[in-house]
Amino acid sequence: MKERIINLATRYEACRIGVEPEALRAFIDVESSGQGFDTATGKIIIQFEPVWFRRHEPFAPSGAWSINKVERQAKEWAAFNDAWSINPESAMKSTSIGMGQVMGFHFERLGYKTVGEMWDDAKRGEERQIHQMAEFINTDRKLWTAIRTKDWHTVALRYNGAKYQELAIKWGRTPYNISMAEAYARHKKQETFR
Repeated sequence: MKERIINLATRYEACRIGVEPEALRAFIDVESSGQGFDTATGKIIIQFEPVWFRRHEPFAPSGAWSINKVERQAKEWAAFNDAWSINPESAMKSTSIGMGQVMGFHFERLGYKTVGEMWDDAKRGEERQIHQMAEFINTDRKLWTAIRTKDWHTVALRYNGAKYQELAIKWGRTPYNISMAEAYARHKKQETFR
């Protein structure tokens, strides 16, 4: 049932913004392995970014938030909660959330009045998280065009930044552009959206 809802939401949002469903589904796979919520806790999947929190709170004292360099949800939440105790709004802006892992500071770009409104909407369900990811793509014409032309290098640059290849090497991962190309090819081969 969950997979069916994700596929329906993906197809709807892809049609709404004019990209292939397989390309949007590749984002979901690469960004969050298809999960919007932690199966162990039910909490929304997050990635707290200390670098962004420091930009929002340059004088914040060091703490659990400043040493977050892991991708285990319990530790992400511990860092986030520590940052929240300093400034809730800055903590939410400095965290990527849900299936699309869109950073909170993009809330206005996605049409929300506050970052809290963005978070609340994402907590409503994975279909809302897919909407946020699609809207992020739709509001960046270079990213949108790169997806339509399958220019995965530009997609990686626009979605994950100029250092995406360096980070992949550092973390021992497949570079984002290759992961996207592989996920897209896998979904094109399957009958998911036909």
